Amino acid sequence: MSLIDEPLPPPAAPAEAEKPAGTLRPASGARLVDPFGRHVTYLRVSVTDRCDLRCVYCMSEHMTFLPRRELLTLEELDRLCSAFVARGVRKLRLTGGEPLVRRDLMRLVASLSRHLACGTLDELTLTTNGTLLERFAAELAGHGVRRVNVSVDSLDPERFRTITRRGDLHQVLRGIEAARRAGLKVKINTVALKGVNEDEIVPMLEWAHGEGMDLTLIEVMPMGEIEPGRLDQYLPLPLVRERLAERFSLIDLAERTGGPARYVRVRETGGRLGFITPLTHNFCESCNRVRLTCTGRLYMCLGQEDAADLRAPLRSSASDELLMAAIDDAIARKPKGHDFVIDRRHTAPAVPRHMSVTGG
Repeated sequence: MSLIDEPLPPPAAPAEAEKPAGTLRPASGARLVDPFGRHVTYLRVSVTDRCDLRCVYCMSEHMTFLPRRELLTLEELDRLCSAFVARGVRKLRLTGGEPLVRRDLMRLVASLSRHLACGTLDELTLTTNGTLLERFAAELAGHGVRRVNVSVDSLDPERFRTITRRGDLHQVLRGIEAARRAGLKVKINTVALKGVNEDEIVPMLEWAHGEGMDLTLIEVMPMGEIEPGRLDQYLPLPLVRERLAERFSLIDLAERTGGPARYVRVRETGGRLGFITPLTHNFCESCNRVRLTCTGRLYMCLGQEDAADLRAPLRSSASDELLMAAIDDAIARKPKGHDFVIDRRHTAPAVPRHMSVTGG
């Protein structure tokens, strides 16, 4: 089976379900506020659980992916995203798996761009492994995408292939260059892996900043069973920061980009460096996001298993009422924080699902 697949359409809906995408409007127009007073303004949407790589910290080498029939259609994803935009979500990020392997994804991007045009959405963006970015960068820019995050965990081709189990670094670098030519701002994401790429963090920083790109370092997250142990992979970022501070002047920044990273300015390079630390310093107190899977499950917290089924109310009625009620019920269950732990007493995953299910 090809990785680039469109799901089969769902069973035929009643005739009244032929409602144009994007017409959802809540009766009250109420914004989404969780039990702790946090406004939910950021939706991450996993458009597929499939990926053309098998990164050692993310997936098992021999993954079993969802049957196509279980995935939402692009039209259904559009309708769900539009429902959240109607409730005050200002940022949409498309993720995977690898989002660009989803067949006809540009059709969804083009449709969602209407929210940018009318001002109800501030940003439509994408996280990608970069393997298909050369092909799609210009089209993404044409639909109003202004920046993308690209995962690069090594600048050594052989090490990159080892970490991804099959990736071609040069293909990814061509994708990054195509994105920059298209006018997209690129941020590099690097997962810090103990004994694997920790010696590359300084070269990665110097390369990214030298090319005018931000760099964000990420701690491994205990999600899903994988072959190498997470304890063996885990590199605490406070330790990394201490090492960097011996060589660079790191100036704390108050600015945030809507995600979990905490940023510093590196005086010597002039570039910005982010740290995402779900284990050593979680970012839950300011969490403004929820995650939608390609099957219509809404996870209110990356590190918890509680999820809401939005596919059933989406498909059961053309009316907005059931869907909006399901969203309200889900946000009312958003927890205060996650339970990620990695140490010698907690070597099992905190949650059984792989990161590719919810996109990190």
